[in-house]
Amino acid sequence: MVKAWEILVQRGFFWFDVVDILVVAALIYLLISHIRGTRAVQIFAGILLLYVGYVASGWFMMTATHRLLEKTFFYIPFIVIVLFQPTMRNILAAIGGMVVGRRGTMEAARKACGEVSRAAFTLASQRFGALIVFERRQGLKNYAASGVPLGSAELTADLLLTIFYPKTPLHDGAVIISEGSVLAAGCFLPLSSLPIPTLYGTRHRAALGLTEETDAVAVVVSEERGEVSVSFGGRLERVKSEEKLEAYLHELLGGPKQ
Repeated sequence: MVKAWEILVQRGFFWFDVVDILVVAALIYLLISHIRGTRAVQIFAGILLLYVGYVASGWFMMTATHRLLEKTFFYIPFIVIVLFQPTMRNILAAIGGMVVGRRGTMEAARKACGEVSRAAFTLASQRFGALIVFERRQGLKNYAASGVPLGSAELTADLLLTIFYPKTPLHDGAVIISEGSVLAAGCFLPLSSLPIPTLYGTRHRAALGLTEETDAVAVVVSEERGEVSVSFGGRLERVKSEEKLEAYLHELLGGPKQ
């Protein structure tokens, strides 16, 4: 690193050096945004601790430990490739999506908003409660792990109606939607500790609790009053029609303001 800095000083600083720094920063941000909220963070922390131990063992001349960790680091790249195949695929897809995937992503978001809106007001008309969460930039995989994984099932209104039918095992938890697909159902969410009106129940408190901690968007259906509300940024707002809910969700998920 010192040698690279000396070379940079000798040849001068040019505009493409700024581009080089920005590209590296963008790649690091892309990596962090995809591993945040997953076990990958703990794995990277473990690798970092092993490296610290490797350096410390060499400094204190702990020969056996140093050689063991040296042999271990030989296999680390292969372990990373095996463990992070899904994450690497997502990162490559995100890079490709900057060029060709934006339209498809927005079309998937628009379809998801329509399906959720139709399901929410159908459930409200039947006085069935529901809690549906949209993942945005911040990962919700740690909350999804508390529920039943659905293998990124295709999001349809019929699927949501089935999940939140009162006699199904998953109707009490939250459904988490990621990239237009159902990631998990029956999930447990953090409850808001702030005082809320008594007319709101546990689902509303959970929606507020999650949106206080993350940038997620939550749709809540009240079984007592047959009302549909949207929670975002720690706020709760009632929506009175299916069309308004669809437009509002599409706006919150990155679509044009309507």
